[in-house]
Amino acid sequence: MLLRPSAFTTLLLIFSISCGESPKKNTDKVEEKIVKTDTLPKTEIDPSPEEPEEEQAFVLTEENAIDFFFNYQKELKKNKVRLTTNMGSFTLELYDDVPYHKANFIYLARKNYFDSTQFHRVVKDFIIQGGNSDDRRTAKKRADIGRYLLPPDTKKGHKHHRGTISMPSSETDNPHKLASPYEFFIVVTNPGSYHLDGSYTPFGRVIEGMDVVDAINKVSVGDGDWPWKSVYILKAEVL
Repeated sequence: MLLRPSAFTTLLLIFSISCGESPKKNTDKVEEKIVKTDTLPKTEIDPSPEEPEEEQAFVLTEENAIDFFFNYQKELKKNKVRLTTNMGSFTLELYDDVPYHKANFIYLARKNYFDSTQFHRVVKDFIIQGGNSDDRRTAKKRADIGRYLLPPDTKKGHKHHRGTISMPSSETDNPHKLASPYEFFIVVTNPGSYHLDGSYTPFGRVIEGMDVVDAINKVSVGDGDWPWKSVYILKAEVL
């Protein structure tokens, strides 16, 4: 039975998603280098008295995100997503018993958020991390979709086996391990990276194309584990 998080948890959905905690090979913490959406200009246009006010587009916030995904996941019939990259494609199967993270990932895929983002962090024999970009269009997409966090869901028994897709925490000072919804990482360690269990939420696994994930994990990287040659997600398709 799926229960809504308490009001206390909902209030903990901090408004910033810009600075995140990435998984590491050891238990030390490190901040992600990602584009800050807080710096995007916000323009408010007062409607003309002679013209009717246009209906505002729906935006996710810290107040409405949990209720939205609670209802969104109830209507989901699909649980697979194919990511096509400039190095090939692979398919993910998302866990039904991790409903908020599953719903979030499918929602973002359907909103075309992942299209043109990159695998911006590659740690050899450990993980590939995607869902970000140094392109301002990515920051604009985040601003248009909204700023929100997800509660952790680490007690369903899922482990960080090889091929697992999981979600990084949002902030270094984040004792409740609220998840940054726009990014994800995939474990390539064989058999797995189990020191991550309990700190991050596994919400699916690669069921096809793990050779592509391994190929991405072998690219050359520079400072901050950012690949020298960009690895783009060209398209995310819900199957």
